[in-house]
Amino acid sequence: MMVYDEPVRLDFVRGDASGLDIPAHDAALRAAGETFLTDAFRAFGSLSADNRVVRITGCESFPGGNSGHKLFLSVEYERPEPGLHSDLFVKFSRDFADAFRDRRRYELEAEVRLAALSRHPGFPIEVPAAYFADFHRDSGTGLLITQRVAFGRDGIEPLRPKCMDHELAEPLAYYRATVTALARLAAAHQSGRLSPQVETLFPFDADAAAAENPIPWTEAQLRERVAAYAAFAERCPQLLPARIATPQFIAQLEAEAVRLLRHQATIRRFLHADRDFIALCHWNTNIDNAWFWRLPSGGLQCGLLDWGMVRQMNVACALWGGLCGAGPDIVDGRLEELLPLFAATLHEQGGPRLEAAELRLHLDLSVAMLGLSMMMDVPALVLSRLPEAADAEGPLDPVLFKDEVARGFLHVFTAFLSLWQAHGFGASLDAVLRRSPAA
Repeated sequence: MMVYDEPVRLDFVRGDASGLDIPAHDAALRAAGETFLTDAFRAFGSLSADNRVVRITGCESFPGGNSGHKLFLSVEYERPEPGLHSDLFVKFSRDFADAFRDRRRYELEAEVRLAALSRHPGFPIEVPAAYFADFHRDSGTGLLITQRVAFGRDGIEPLRPKCMDHELAEPLAYYRATVTALARLAAAHQSGRLSPQVETLFPFDADAAAAENPIPWTEAQLRERVAAYAAFAERCPQLLPARIATPQFIAQLEAEAVRLLRHQATIRRFLHADRDFIALCHWNTNIDNAWFWRLPSGGLQCGLLDWGMVRQMNVACALWGGLCGAGPDIVDGRLEELLPLFAATLHEQGGPRLEAAELRLHLDLSVAMLGLSMMMDVPALVLSRLPEAADAEGPLDPVLFKDEVARGFLHVFTAFLSLWQAHGFGASLDAVLRRSPAA
């Protein structure tokens, strides 16, 4: 398992955009108080120059997510204004107490840029109103303050947790809503409705994108990780679907993983060569990163939050970012409905027409690259963070809920391997190699 350096604690950093000293953690924000919030909101343009924050009325830690600390913040203004929210959500990029979580601190940098883009009059989906956003690139320290979504009130459904679809009466409706929102965002970019701001804030370089997140293993190291997974499957079969724990599948996994590693440069060029598949996308539209409400007709709508790592990317990669936390009923049984829904909405909203078979090919290879580069140490991660998981009765055993990082990674790892077993990523590789005979 990879080891991460312990973070060096900071209290304040100078924001690259605002020039303000921005707090790096909750205690620093409390110390900076109303004066900082007033200056920050004014600098960002979310508070008029003749108004100010006069009192912090609430400040409560929020434990969710897999990166920096979050807070529920409530404030009182000197003068109420239309559209001015008193209940706010604060997101720090840093977690100085947990190196594993702190490793993701740079994800907030793109979210800070999205806060600016979300003010565009043509922005096609609902997002929380931004009050302040800034980032210090050298240290990876940033701060985002937005409107707080009123989950469970005013017609908004309660927060729907990630990897908990078994609690939903109709999980498909939620994924139809998030897939539709993702397609609308991609179409708004591809049709030019968000240009030129997208190209300025989120420029795309195909060569750089193809080089992101390479598979970091040699062939020998990759085989070792497959062997470690085999040992995990033998020790903890109750945590996995039976079809991804068989010796036959594990042998297939090893053989195809090595082939994918050998040809990863060809695959990555393929995934970033066709501009019809490249768009500004939310990286992680799992349902815990959305809020939902019902129309009078009963249809489900959603807004999106938690925009870490938003950028121009392959739309199939973005689709998997939102579906990887779904339950097996979605991953195993509903992709043939959700992929055409995305393609149809994209085209209806002004984007290009994507063929369903081609979108599925892009999905398979995107998942293969993401999984091999980021997920092969999950068995070691689960047992190191939560040794008692080995004695759990199954993936929904209460013991798994003692560590949301371990539970979440196990769920996504299972989805990754389930799609591999169902689709056969080796066949998808063959399809691309037939187009690139020199590879």
